[in-house]
Amino acid sequence: MTIQRVELSFQQEFKGQLITDNHTIDIGTEKGSLAPYDMLLGALASCYYSTFLDVVNKKKLSFDKVDIIVTGEKREEIPTTLKWVNLDIKILGAASQKGIVKAGEMAAKYCSVYQTISHVADMKWNISFH
Repeated sequence: MTIQRVELSFQQEFKGQLITDNHTIDIGTEKGSLAPYDMLLGALASCYYSTFLDVVNKKKLSFDKVDIIVTGEKREEIPTTLKWVNLDIKILGAASQKGIVKAGEMAAKYCSVYQTISHVADMKWNISFH
């Protein structure tokens, strides 16, 4: 069992910090800080990429660079969970497009954050090659 821990510290307003063993990030609505859904969508993309990279390395596939753009829409009714989320994955310099697409499928299947969000949102992903 893996235990995850972060610490958050807030002022009287929505201005605070997320503190981890590795880094501290400002939270809030001011420039230079992250809002809750910024962190959630960022967590989704980083978990997806980490899982994708595990698959790519096991299959000995190669590429030069990956860019991921995550877009989502929140519901208007409370609680305002995500209605849908799209991951637009751009792969540069892939040697095997078919293998990379399969790795993308496996990443969606095995990424825990992707699977968690999929319980409330319609999830889609697309890989394009450049």
